[in-house]
Amino acid sequence: MVDWLSLAVPLAYLGILIGSLATFSSLYRKRKSQKAATLEPWFPAHLQRDIYFSLLHLDPSAQKEKKTPAIPESVVKAALLRRASEDIRRVLALRSQKQALSVLLQRGSVGDDLWQRFLRAEKEMEEEVKDVVAEANAYVPNWGQTIFQSANEMIQNDIYRQRMTEQQDKVAEEKEWWNKKKANTQEQFMKELNEGSESTAQTAPRSPESASESAPAAPAAPAATAQVSDDEPVLVEAEPSSSTPSGGKKKKGKGKK
Repeated sequence: MVDWLSLAVPLAYLGILIGSLATFSSLYRKRKSQKAATLEPWFPAHLQRDIYFSLLHLDPSAQKEKKTPAIPESVVKAALLRRASEDIRRVLALRSQKQALSVLLQRGSVGDDLWQRFLRAEKEMEEEVKDVVAEANAYVPNWGQTIFQSANEMIQNDIYRQRMTEQQDKVAEEKEWWNKKKANTQEQFMKELNEGSESTAQTAPRSPESASESAPAAPAAPAATAQVSDDEPVLVEAEPSSSTPSGGKKKKGKGKK
């Protein structure tokens, strides 16, 4: 016969242990969910989604009482497109931040609260994308497959317009800088041109008139040899004659021409 009294003690121990573990698990999950709910959201308020829901849930009877026209469907669709474009921005931000955040979490540089905030934001964005696809399909069949493509084109167009605006804002500044540089370059060029003209004037050859004026007076030429007058005697040396034995010179007497 089985001794149930001896088995009752371990069974009671197991029951108490399992119950305590279940209680601890439920309390831990509740505390974790409450803590996650109190955590600061990863992204700020979704303004585009709030605008869409505000347009969607306007009371038609209140509009009739106020005699205001009903909201066109095109306006609601445009609001949905804006909502989808904001979702794309947030999804891209999450994808770019996930890898870096996981590396920091492994190194212990960030706490678990930050990771929980990120996971909650990622889960919210998944639900948001599904909701946008369902809303788009409600308006136009199969529009949910192309709505995010159209929203991406809107984002690229906005980026292009923003860059064009920034470039146009820089035109005045760049124009002023270019005018200053042009004036400075012109001033330097004129200065160099003036210096070059002055140096050329200093080294230029003088004119003949100024050269003749500044040149020193030439020494006077020696006086011309006076002509021999008819009255002066002239001495002429004759060549030695072969007939003279002594080789003496033969003198001629003075004579007149």
